[in-house]
Amino acid sequence: MPKHTFKVNGRQVTVDIEDDTRLLWVLRDVLGITGPKYGCGINVCKACTSHINGKAFNPCSVPVSKIGPDDEITTIEGLPATVGKDLHPMQEAWIDRDVPQCGYCQPGQIMAAVDKVREVKHKGGTITDEDIDEIRNMCACGTYFRIREAIKQGAEGM
Repeated sequence: MPKHTFKVNGRQVTVDIEDDTRLLWVLRDVLGITGPKYGCGINVCKACTSHINGKAFNPCSVPVSKIGPDDEITTIEGLPATVGKDLHPMQEAWIDRDVPQCGYCQPGQIMAAVDKVREVKHKGGTITDEDIDEIRNMCACGTYFRIREAIKQGAEGM
């Protein structure tokens, strides 16, 4: 089988796996990183949202062959290390606002929110409701009001 080498949450990994295996399965089944959730497998629900080189993406729709040795994948498990704390400010906001009900979508929600806030701040802006509307992660429990409030609070801490 082909070997694929890349970074995950700050450490270099090499996996022996077929080229067409979706990265989500490599993360979950091979590497044991279970924060990114399987929801749809077709880049719609976004429960698996993680970061590649600092930008949000959905590993359910990316074959491992598309990940190169210089690529760095960050999952919810590695997010706190990006700010050198036990929890990222967005995770703290999620707790403060008591966002999750079932919690299944929350890792993907947080990763998408962090990416959106970084994008807005990079442009010199402040997160708005319109920016939050661009985040398309699905929550079957419908905690969108608390998600919105947590994103605003988390943005203040970022």
